[in-house]
Amino acid sequence: MALGTNGVTAAVANNFIPELWSDEVIGAYKTNLVLANLVTKLSHKGKKGDTIYIPVPARGSASAKAANTQVVLSAATNTAVTVTINKHYEYSKLIEDIAEVQSLASMRKFYTDDAGFALATQVDTDLVTLWEGFQGGTVAGANAAAWEKAVIGSVGTTLYTGNSSNAADITDAGIRAMILKLDNANVPMDNRYIVMPPIAANDLLGINRFTEQQFIGNGEAIKTGKIGMIYGVDVYISSNCPTTTTGDTATDRVGCLFHKDALVLAEQVGVRSQTQYKQEYLGDLFTADTLYGVAELRNDAGVAFVVPGT
Repeated sequence: MALGTNGVTAAVANNFIPELWSDEVIGAYKTNLVLANLVTKLSHKGKKGDTIYIPVPARGSASAKAANTQVVLSAATNTAVTVTINKHYEYSKLIEDIAEVQSLASMRKFYTDDAGFALATQVDTDLVTLWEGFQGGTVAGANAAAWEKAVIGSVGTTLYTGNSSNAADITDAGIRAMILKLDNANVPMDNRYIVMPPIAANDLLGINRFTEQQFIGNGEAIKTGKIGMIYGVDVYISSNCPTTTTGDTATDRVGCLFHKDALVLAEQVGVRSQTQYKQEYLGDLFTADTLYGVAELRNDAGVAFVVPGT
């Protein structure tokens, strides 16, 4: 069975041979991986089937109790969210013997780290795609009709129009408006997160309110550029945040304010790695893979916002 021509040959491994490069291997800048740790996780490991049904009970109401009367039973209006485990991704490398013999010991470690990075990035990408469905939106992809229920960052209430890009920089007022939207939907106060692209975080750090010592606590935002918490909401930066191509060819970036229960990640096979010696190539075949599914759990527990890409 042919494995193609993308094996790590001696020529490719030259990047790792001490005579040509220093002992330190400089990898590409790695995207901040955050989404997978900020959503509800379900383990389906070791179980059969490709579908999980998650019950979503509707909120009930209290009834006044009069003396000598029966209690009022709340109506059973539970629904269910279906999570289809249909995302199977792999990362493979063929490392020929000559490459491994002549290269640094760090070469194998580099590729295993890169495999974990690539798979984690894919999981994050699948999760951020679901932001488009919040507030009744349609997951349509990066086109002019997409993100019709997202708001612009400066206001937090004005809807984004992709055909003529009205995206605007994130502001204090915009964040407060989005928080209010979750408050009005009775979304729990804890486990709320804002994930934004680096361009939006850069704008946020320019707002005095968020860099004042009394707001951050100890001034770390000024010293390191790290954003901690805004109005009780943890803030994260990720370059995995989606882009949307508008009608005038401008590329905007999308961020999101959401609760942990807005999305779910179900894993049937966690990240695993396998190696096998391929005698016909005189090298080791290394493969890492994962099998999972993602879904939206609560439509009103997230608000996507759009900012200019530049």
